[in-house]
Parts: sequence; structure tokens; C-alpha cells
Amino acid sequence: MRILVMSDIHANYTALEAVLKDAGAVDETWCLGDLVGYGPDPNAVVEEIREIKNLTCLMGNHDVGVIGKMSLDTFNGEAKRSLIYHEQVLSASNMDFIKSLPSNVKVRGEASIVHGSPRDPVWEYILNAMTASLNFDYFDTPWCFVGHTHLPSMFIRDEEQTRILVSPTQPDTIVQLRPKMILNPGSVGQPRDRDPRASYAIYDTEARTWTPKRVTYNIPEVQERIRAAKLPEKHAIRIAEGW
Repeated sequence: MRILVMSDIHANYTALEAVLKDAGAVDETWCLGDLVGYGPDPNAVVEEIREIKNLTCLMGNHDVGVIGKMSLDTFNGEAKRSLIYHEQVLSASNMDFIKSLPSNVKVRGEASIVHGSPRDPVWEYILNAMTASLNFDYFDTPWCFVGHTHLPSMFIRDEEQTRILVSPTQPDTIVQLRPKMILNPGSVGQPRDRDPRASYAIYDTEARTWTPKRVTYNIPEVQERIRAAKLPEKHAIRIAEGW
């Protein structure tokens, strides 16, 4: 099967549309969470996600925050401002959809999928070899797909289990999957690797490959909506610079 794996859309409808168009026909779509937060389009994003066929969608920490299951004081001030706005504008049906999402690790064939980490599904960031090493024993599948960091990357444990190899992934460079790996597709709506293009990946279950992808989208259009909604200016600036 050809599976679209994406994460951290963050209420950026224009970026989401670009990813769905660029990915083309897929057999399934796996979304690793954070539909909301930061961006100007929470309703449009949730409604688009709800229409995707053969969807598996998880809950991220911003999703947990917007439904009231995590104190908004947990977030920094600018993120909190956006979530308060999203709380106010999300429709009841879209809020109910977010509430229905699972927040735990899900197993799909040879892959485990989660927002943060297998050890802490909602909140832990896997950013380095040490954190990755602590998580490999928390999933039994050959590989695990995570989001949350907004950084397309992979962590590989060697066969002797003596070291962890850490590497960013490159767009359109096919990764041959093997036990044991943790991979991150990056962020659709707010990349943080200094590349502002929307980031996602294609997982081929038969070939056992992971192909990172990038696609451009109309960033000024999204910036205009951020400013019109009176959301933090930082969120408008950073999507153009990829940080």
C-alpha cells in the first residue's frame, strides 16, 4: 500500500491542500496529530481531514489543549493565544471530532504511529540520540513514525543495539526501512528545519520504503489570514522562514 504520512498541520489549510494534491492517490492516510494550534484555519483543516477516506488520525498536544484536557498554561504565551482563538471559533462538530481522536500509540502492520514518542505519546520530543534510545523498547514493530518536533528526521538503532544513528532526511531520497527505526515526516503547517515548504512522507508497505517529500504553497496568503485573525505575528513570520 501507498500511505501518506503527515503531522503537525497546525490550522494551515493552504499547506494541507498542497500536500494532499502533491501526494496524489494513496491507499491510506495517517495523520500523527496537531490539527490545530498556531495557524488561522482550524475549522477548514478539521473539515478537510474528516473527509479523507481510509484515515487514521491521532491527537497531538495542541489538540489535547484545545479540547480542555490539558491546561493551556502548559503552552508558551503565543501558542496559548492561538489555542484560545481556536477554542472560540471551532464548530461543535469539529470539536467533537478532535475529542474522538486517540492519543495513544497505534499499530498499523509493521509500523507503530504516535504524535510525540512511544514512551510519552502526547508530549515527549524525540530530538536526539539519547531520547531516541530511551524509546526503542517502547514499540514492538520494526519501525515507528512520530511527529511533534516539526523536523523531518530518522533515528536508527544498529543491530548490536550499541548506538543510535541520527540523520535528517532529504526530500525525494528513498529510505529503505529496516529494524529498528524511528522516522518523522516533519510538519505540514509549520516546518522548523529552515525549509518553509510543507513536509510529509510516503510509506510504501510492500517495498518497505519511506520517501520524504516537500511542496511549496502560498505562504503570503496564510500570513494574511494569521494577521486578520490577530494571531501572534511570530506565527506569520516563522512559516515563511521555516523555524
